[in-house]
Amino acid sequence: MADVTIKRFFRGDRYLWGLIAFFMLLSLLSVYSSSVSVAYSSHHGNTFYFLRTQFIMLMLGLLIIVVTHWIPYIKYMQYATIGLVVAVLLLVITLFAGVSINSATRWLEIPVIGLRLQTSDLAKVALVIYLARGLTVYQHELNNFNVVTMKLVVPVGIVCVLIMSENLSTAVMIFMISMIILFIGRVPIKFLLTYAGLGLAGVILFASLLLVFKKDDNRVQVWKNRIEAYFSGESSPDADYQANQAKIAISTGKIFGKLPGKSTQRNLLPQSNSDFIFAIIVEEYGLFGAVIVIMAYLALMFRGVQIARKCDYAFPALMVLGLTVMIVFQAFLNMLVAVGLFPVTGQTLPMISWGRTSVMVISFALGAILSVSRVMNARERQEKLSEVEQTDRVPV
Repeated sequence: MADVTIKRFFRGDRYLWGLIAFFMLLSLLSVYSSSVSVAYSSHHGNTFYFLRTQFIMLMLGLLIIVVTHWIPYIKYMQYATIGLVVAVLLLVITLFAGVSINSATRWLEIPVIGLRLQTSDLAKVALVIYLARGLTVYQHELNNFNVVTMKLVVPVGIVCVLIMSENLSTAVMIFMISMIILFIGRVPIKFLLTYAGLGLAGVILFASLLLVFKKDDNRVQVWKNRIEAYFSGESSPDADYQANQAKIAISTGKIFGKLPGKSTQRNLLPQSNSDFIFAIIVEEYGLFGAVIVIMAYLALMFRGVQIARKCDYAFPALMVLGLTVMIVFQAFLNMLVAVGLFPVTGQTLPMISWGRTSVMVISFALGAILSVSRVMNARERQEKLSEVEQTDRVPV
C-alpha cells in the first residue's frame, strides 16, 4: 500500500527521481565532511551548522520538486514571459539595493525572514524557459535574423548585461547556455556565430572599460589575474591558492580516496563546501567517486533527452532539453574548474554544493522536467489527465 502511495505521489521518470535522491545523499555527506572545520571555527563549535542548513534546503528543494512536477507544464509556457520580466526587475533591484558580499552585489535580501536570493540564478532558469517558449512560438520564423535577434537574443543580452558587472563568469555561462539552446532549437549556425562574435566583443569592451575606469577595483584585478594566469601558465596569488589546494586534494585522493570524513584539504581550501566541493569528493572517494559523479550528470543528460524524445510538441521538448543543458553545463564547468582545466568561476555543483538559491532553482528546474515526464508517461499508459494536460496546443 505504501509503495503504491509513493508511486502515485512521485510521478514521472523514476530514473530521474533516483538521480535526485543520489545527489541529495551525496550532498549531505560531502557538505558535512567539507565544512566541519569552518563550521567549528565560525559557528561557535557547531560542526553540524552547514549540514543542518543544507538538510533544510534539500527538504525545501524536494517540496519544490514535488509541487512543480504536479503543475501542468503548459503553465510554464503561458507564464514564461512574465517570469522573465520579474527576473529582470529583480536583477535591476539587486544592482541598486542588493546585499554586497566580498565586494560583489549579487544578492537580494527578503525582508522579515532575512533569506538572501542570488537573483542571477532565478534569471537563469527564467531565461531558459522563455527561450523554449520563444523557439516554439517563432519556430517558422527562425531564418529571419531580425525576429531571432529581437525576440530571442535581445532578452539574453539584457539578462547578461545586468549580471555582468557583478558576476562576469555567470553572465558568460548564461550566454553560452543560451547559444546551445538556440542551436538545439534550430537557429541557423551563421546567426549563432554572429551572436557569439558580438558577445565576445561585448565582454572585451566591458573588461577594457573596467580596467580603464576601475584600475584599483579589487574584483577587476582578480579577474585579470585569473585569466592571465590561466592562459600564461604563470602563478597568480589569488587564483593559484584555490586551484593548487584543489589539485592537491584531487591528487591525494588516488583511486579509491581517503574515505568519507578523512579530507585534509578541507581545512585549507576556500569554498570547500560550495565552489570546490568536487575536489573534496575526489579526495575522499578517489577517481572511483569522481567517475560516479560524472556518470550521474551524464545520466541526467541522457534522461532529459529520453524525456524530450517522447514529446510530440516543441515547447515541452525544448524546455526539458534547455533545463537539462543548464544543469549539466554548470556541473561540468564546476568540475573543470576544480581540476584546473578552466579559470576559477565561482559556480556551484548543482544539487550537491552547499547553497540556498542554487538548491531552490535547480529543484524548480528538475520539477519542471518531471512535469513533462509525468504527462508523457500518463499519455503512454492512457491514464486520465486534467483538461489542460490533454493537449499541448493552448493559447500562449
